Amino acid sequence: MRKNLSQKPAKKAQTPAPRRQRLSPEVRSELILDCAARLILEGGLTEISMERVGRDAGVSKALIYNYFPNMADLLRALLEREIKELRKRGIEEVQAADNYQDLVRRTTRMYIRHIAQRGPLLQRLWNEGSVARSVAEKHKRGQDETMRYFAERARKEYGLPQQVAIAAVDMQMALTERAAQHLHNTNNDVELATDICVHLLLGGMESLSRAYRKK
Repeated sequence: MRKNLSQKPAKKAQTPAPRRQRLSPEVRSELILDCAARLILEGGLTEISMERVGRDAGVSKALIYNYFPNMADLLRALLEREIKELRKRGIEEVQAADNYQDLVRRTTRMYIRHIAQRGPLLQRLWNEGSVARSVAEKHKRGQDETMRYFAERARKEYGLPQQVAIAAVDMQMALTERAAQHLHNTNNDVELATDICVHLLLGGMESLSRAYRKK
């Protein structure tokens, strides 16, 4: 059969371009903070600007200002998010613990691992004086609440006077902080750093318990 050369080829059906998904303000805000965190980790605070964050987040500079009026507000929101996430993880470990010893190991491991992952970001944000001052009071309240909780658990577990338990936990929180900061001394082995720190924490409490039973 001969082809009809005058017949025009049928047009291919065009696939409509996918619609750009409209993000909620909450999701958009988190995306902006994620981009800011990545830029700080990669190049430090000197490399970050509202224009750069907007470009990486795929939004206009004007839109960023709708969420964060200035860079200080953006950095403050980022630091508050980091603190909130750390506290959330801590609560999860507290709820999962079977006993005091398990509680200490879980929370110590969580903190050391978190600092290994997010420590450089946290350090750079805390070094920004105006940003750190804006969240310092709220952060201290959270730390005090954590200390009181652990002190009460330690007092009941080891039969310590309340004042001794509070002082001991306060010092032990500083020890955990140092263990996280010196993680590189154990070749970034979170489990090894955790194990060393937990033995020091629990051994110290047991020694205090023996000492104050004699008194």
